[in-house]
Amino acid sequence: MTLLRDEHLAAAFDHAARSYDTLVAANPGYHAHLRRSARRLGLPRGGEGLRVLDLGCGTGASTGALAEVLPSADITAVDASAGMLERAAAKTWPPNVTFTHAPAERLAEAGVTGPFDAVFAAYLFRNVTDPDAVLRTVHGLLAPGGRLAVHEYTLGGRRTDRAVWTLVCRGVVQPVATLLGDGDLYRHLWRSVVGFDTADRFADRLRANGFTSVRRLPLPGWQTGITHTFTGRRPTRTETAR
Repeated sequence: MTLLRDEHLAAAFDHAARSYDTLVAANPGYHAHLRRSARRLGLPRGGEGLRVLDLGCGTGASTGALAEVLPSADITAVDASAGMLERAAAKTWPPNVTFTHAPAERLAEAGVTGPFDAVFAAYLFRNVTDPDAVLRTVHGLLAPGGRLAVHEYTLGGRRTDRAVWTLVCRGVVQPVATLLGDGDLYRHLWRSVVGFDTADRFADRLRANGFTSVRRLPLPGWQTGITHTFTGRRPTRTETAR
């Protein structure tokens, strides 16, 4: 099976939207891990006076994490899948949360413009055709000194990391997803992770695209060595001038 990309991936997510929340709810720590990654942005005062972009919001799990951690921030949530976004927008949200349908590669066309004080991207970068181009877009959307947090499946490089990931996908996730009619998407999930950057390589990718103060932070539980938070900053003008 080849990886799903662009409109084919969006269509697969559209189809899976009806059961997506049920599947992720069965993942121990899923929502708690998203909140941990949101806290790792390190934004002060509950986000008061700040603009935050939730890039690839899906059915709103990442948006919910941001809204809980940063209740005073102005949160713009974006996703390429109309079906996932419809599920997200149908939930109850405070007035400081808005949703926009747009792929990460065409944000400006949808009216999503900076500067943002922070960007949060969960489970996004291994699903885009050109992650470097999207990182450059994110860099440009951030205000100088703005912060990025990426919450992503990125294997740590040990054989056991890939083995655990494969066991979970093939033994649990894929059989259930196949019964729900979404086998292609969750086979893509397995392959997209094993074919993507290791954690160290993704951290290097952030640095190569202009982010500073890059940190790779593990998540606890069964996802240790499988899922990481990456944080970084767009340099201030003073730092850039040095």
